[in-house]
This record gives sequence, C-alpha cells and structure tokens, in this order.
Amino acid sequence: MTRAKAEPVVHIDDGRFRVTEWRFQPGAETGWHIHGHDYVIVPLTDGRLDLGLPDGGSAQASLSQGVPYSRRTGVAHNVVNGGEAPLAFLEVEVVESDLSARRLATLDRFLAAWNGRDVDTLMDCMAETCAFQASSGLGAEGARHEGREAVRAAYAALFEAFPEAAWTRGKHVVSGDTGLSSWRFVGTSRDGRGIEVDGCDIFGFDGDLIALKDSYRKNRS
Repeated sequence: MTRAKAEPVVHIDDGRFRVTEWRFQPGAETGWHIHGHDYVIVPLTDGRLDLGLPDGGSAQASLSQGVPYSRRTGVAHNVVNGGEAPLAFLEVEVVESDLSARRLATLDRFLAAWNGRDVDTLMDCMAETCAFQASSGLGAEGARHEGREAVRAAYAALFEAFPEAAWTRGKHVVSGDTGLSSWRFVGTSRDGRGIEVDGCDIFGFDGDLIALKDSYRKNRS
C-alpha cells in the first residue's frame, strides 16, 4: 500500500531550535525515521496517529489540540494520520545541544593545540573574521589583535615569549554563543623566569569556530 506523504513546513531553524509544522491528509505518513534530537509535539488539531514501530509492531496516539508532549532522542517510527480528517502538529526540536557539543570539541582541540605549540591548528579553530584580546595591554580590553594575520602573529609571539609553556587543568563550558575555558598556565619565559598562574578565556563563536578569544590571567604579588 502506497500512502501520501505528510507535508513538512519549517518555520524556524536557527541553530538552537528547529520548528516544523507537519500537515497530514487522512492516511498520509511521514515515512520511517529516527529522531536525532529531543523534541516537543504541539498538536494544532485533534486527531489520531498510527505509529509503525521498529519491531514490526504498531501503536496509537491521540492528539488534543494545544496539549503538548515531549520525547527523547532516538525515538524511531513511521507516523500515519489514522483519522478521517486532516491533522497538523508542530514539532519543536532542540538542536542547540549538537552545536554546543561541536563547540566544546573545538575548545578541546584549541587547548590541545596550545599545549602542542601548533599555530596552524590554533588558526583552524578560529573563524574567518576573528579577534584576540590579550590579558594585558594599553586598552581596557587588553591588547586587541583583529584579523587572521594579526591573531596568528600574536599567538606565535606567545610561543616566542615562553619557550616552555603548558596550559593544564583545562575545563570548558558552552552556553549559547559564549564559551569559557579555565586553566593553569605553567611556563618559563625567555629570560628563565618561571610562572604558574590560573586564568581563563571567554570565547565568542561563529558557528563551530572561535570568533573572539578574550583572555584573563591572575597576577602574583
């Protein structure tokens, strides 16, 4: 038996949420699919869904207009309009968790590149339009280096200033477009002076990549 396909209309897809309106004629189906995100269903009409399940079984779900329900990632089914009238619902998927995971992976790679003294990989983690604000400088924001060439030169200069350097105890968190890394810097300057201080970076993201690295570091006295 060949069924008509339900019509998906995407209303929002902004990197945090994806909101899709599904419209079903009687007997129409979504087709078999596995949900890759946590999601909420908001029925726009009353109706009945017939669900085809992975084990070959089936189930039914009643929709009540305006009464939402939620499901977790990994749900697998084929959704069919089992009623005699058209029905519709909104599917609200939480996609930010995926983006946050990719951003956390970028911060892991970024910290590893600092400890590997790998300027190329550091720049691979930076967005096309990027800036670095150092922990010291003449401005209130510290020395600001803007653009890929300036940022690359500033990173290379840090390695020159500290022939021995390690960023230990690294921890990362991401919330929305902002990331935070904390670490302990242990190094030796070119004149043989040792340093061991805690610090952090506040990051702004452009997609998966770092648009701004804003550094802060303790001063011993």
